[in-house]
Amino acid sequence: MMDMADWKTQLESLLADMPPVDNASAELPEQKPAQHKLPLLRVEKDKRKGKTATLVTGHDGTDEEVAALAKHLKVRLAVGGSVRDGEILLQGDVREKTAALLQELGYKVKLIQ
Repeated sequence: MMDMADWKTQLESLLADMPPVDNASAELPEQKPAQHKLPLLRVEKDKRKGKTATLVTGHDGTDEEVAALAKHLKVRLAVGGSVRDGEILLQGDVREKTAALLQELGYKVKLIQ
């Protein structure tokens, strides 16, 4: 069995051999440019074939951007959904949670009751 002082000594010698870490040079996540304004998104409740759904409209980005946003929302909210004609359809009434997530991402949101 290894003595407590032995492993501490070995750890100290390993740390002494490592180069110092400069936290100031750590890269920050890339910020979106200020001139690129995010669109106003409408979050509303809708009935689809008798079931409640949340509809996110107003995104004027490319189809890939809308699909990426839809995937992010579906994963974070743990719901199913789809994208059609630039609209994001989420299963269930998750308006408040969707609006909060979109605001975290920097979107302006108009919540329709």
